[in-house]
Amino acid sequence: MAKTLKQSFKDLNLGFRKHPVTDDLVVTKDQAAIKQAIVSLLLTDPGERLFQPELGSGLRSFLFEPLDSATAALINASVRDTLERYEPRIDIIDISTTPNSDENGYEVSLSFEVVGTEIAPLAVELFLERTR
Repeated sequence: MAKTLKQSFKDLNLGFRKHPVTDDLVVTKDQAAIKQAIVSLLLTDPGERLFQPELGSGLRSFLFEPLDSATAALINASVRDTLERYEPRIDIIDISTTPNSDENGYEVSLSFEVVGTEIAPLAVELFLERTR
């Protein structure tokens, strides 16, 4: 039996689609809202958000460093630091970053628990690559 959240989380869907019946913007709820917030935080560079110049991870700066385990460790540290500073709703269980030389990027996997809930651990996966 799936456990449910005791508290509810809502956020705007980043696709900015409108609801077909109400014409309001579609919202993202609960686990999906938290996952969306994590991805948004990790893909934001410091200085990118108005009035919050320090918010973000700066992961893009690592994409032009050597594709190796040392850079992967720096990415892990940046992900952990960013989420511990800006996402108080989660407890990080594990972060794994693997260099992928075939696709010239990094596979980042994050597993976490939502604070104050009894739901099973959740996961977010990203692929960080250079844009050409």
